[in-house]
Amino acid sequence: MKYKANSGCHSIYSLQFHYVACVKYRHKIMLNKIPNRLKEINNSVAKKFGIEIIEQEIMPDHIHIVFGSKPQIQLSKFINSLKAVSGRLLFREFPDIKKYLCKNHFWSPSYLLASTGQVNLKTLKKYVENQSAKNL
Repeated sequence: MKYKANSGCHSIYSLQFHYVACVKYRHKIMLNKIPNRLKEINNSVAKKFGIEIIEQEIMPDHIHIVFGSKPQIQLSKFINSLKAVSGRLLFREFPDIKKYLCKNHFWSPSYLLASTGQVNLKTLKKYVENQSAKNL
């Protein structure tokens, strides 16, 4: 398990998340040069937020990103920025995709964001339960 220290603070953390977003109407438009450009855009946005993209895989109609974050990052702002910047730049750089999507909405408004655990819930619960026995 890899932990990171907050500089200037007295805390250590390990926060990873799985993010999934779908293209509006699930159109299969992320083909050819779009996936590589989208990865570049995502990496740029993540860097500005101080977020580390661990892995990203782009399918024709959706994207998966696994990323690590600092505790002070407001995840909803990061996700909104990721969607807004990538959508805007992809429309500008690949104008042909506009014929599949209306009103300049690249992404569906919904998405999945799930925390990824370093240990499973059962193991963590057992660890917490055993803490009181150790301190008696």
